Amino acid sequence: MEPRGTKRGAGKIEVAEPRSKLRHPAPSLPTDPALYCGPFPFYRRPSELGCFSLDAQRQYHGDARALRYYSPPPTNGQGPNFDLRDGYPDHYQPRDEEIREGLDHLLRWVLEHRGQLEGGPGWLAGAIVTWRGHLTKLMTTPYERQEGWQLAASRFQGTLYLSEVETPAARVQRLARPPLLQEFMYMGYKFEQYMCADKPGGSPDPSGEVNTNVAFCSVLRSRLGNHPLLFSGEVDCTDPQAPSTQPPTCYVELKTSKEMHSPGQWRSFYRHKLLKWWAQSFLPGVPKVVAGFRNPEGFVCSLKTFPTMEMFEHVRNDRDGWNPSVCMNFCAAFLSFAQNTVVQDDPRLVHLFSWEPGGPVTVSVHQDAPYAFLPMWYVEAMTQDLPSPPKTLSPKD
Repeated sequence: MEPRGTKRGAGKIEVAEPRSKLRHPAPSLPTDPALYCGPFPFYRRPSELGCFSLDAQRQYHGDARALRYYSPPPTNGQGPNFDLRDGYPDHYQPRDEEIREGLDHLLRWVLEHRGQLEGGPGWLAGAIVTWRGHLTKLMTTPYERQEGWQLAASRFQGTLYLSEVETPAARVQRLARPPLLQEFMYMGYKFEQYMCADKPGGSPDPSGEVNTNVAFCSVLRSRLGNHPLLFSGEVDCTDPQAPSTQPPTCYVELKTSKEMHSPGQWRSFYRHKLLKWWAQSFLPGVPKVVAGFRNPEGFVCSLKTFPTMEMFEHVRNDRDGWNPSVCMNFCAAFLSFAQNTVVQDDPRLVHLFSWEPGGPVTVSVHQDAPYAFLPMWYVEAMTQDLPSPPKTLSPKD
C-alpha cells in the first residue's frame, strides 16, 4: 500500500516539469534552481530487493559476503586518533579505473532475479534502472558549479537504462590526478577500515590491505513522481545496534572531511559537501552519515553524526544554501525528459544526455560503439527468456 495522498503528491510534480509534457521532446532541459522550487515531489520509501558483493578481484557474488559491521571506537572523552595515512601506498590496492563496468554488475543481479520482482517481471518494463550515484548527480545538478556529466540512455523491453559516460574533462582530470588527491582517496577507505568489523560485535582490524575492488551493494526499489526506480548503490556498513535491523534503515554511510575552525568553513561545508552527502544517503534511505574530521597530518581527531533527515536544517536559513525540493524536482523532470526522449526500443541505440555547469541538459543520438552499454550477454538472455504476461495480477507499485 502506498501512503495516502500519493496521487496528489505525484501530480504536484508537474509544476517542476515545464518541458516534459510536449508531444515532441524538447531538445534541452533547463537546470536553473528557480524553475524547480515547487513542493517536494512524491518519493516512495525505498525498499531493499536484494544485494550483491564484489570481491578483491572485483568478481561478482550474489550474496552479502562483503558487508561490514559498524563498530565505532568507545567514547571515553578522547578523540579517536586514527592515522589515515597508515599503510599508504604499500598496503593499497586501488580499483583499475580504466575498466569501464557500466551497469554490468547490476544487470547481472537483475538477470538472476527478474522472475521474483514484486509486481512480476512486467514491472521492470515501466521502470528506470541505474546506479544510485547517477541519480545523485542528477539531484545535485541545479547547484553544481564545477563538474559536468554525461548519461547514456537506452530503452530495452520497455525499461529505460541509464549509465554514466566519463566526460573528456573528467578523464583528463583522472589521468592527471595529483598524488595528494590519490592519498585523500586512500584516507577515505582507511577510515572505513578503522570503523568497521567483519562480523557483528567484532573489532576493526586496520592492519590489512585497503582494496577498493571490494564492495557490498544494496539493490533498491522506489518511485519518484510517476517513475518506478530500480537502482543499486554501494553501502559502507550495517549497524548491528540500529533501532531497526531492516535494511536500508540499518545502513551507515562513512565520510571524512578536513577539520573546520571558522563559521565560514562550516558554512561552505554545509552548502557544498553536505548537499552531496544528503543526496547520496536520502535516495537509498540511509538514515545517517558518520564523519571523521581529520587534521592536516591525516589523523581523525573527532567524529560527528549527521542524521540524513536533519541535514537540510543547516542551510534552511542560508540564502545561498540548497533545497531538497529543487534537487528531487529536477531529478524527476530529467527522468520525464529522458522517458519522453528515448522512445525507440533498441539496446544498440543510445541517447547521450550531456550537461555542463551554467547550461541546459542537451541530447545527441548514437548507434552502437562507443556509447552502447547494454552487454550482448544481457540482451540475449533477456530476449531468449521473454516472460509470459502475468496472470491477471495487477502489478503492485
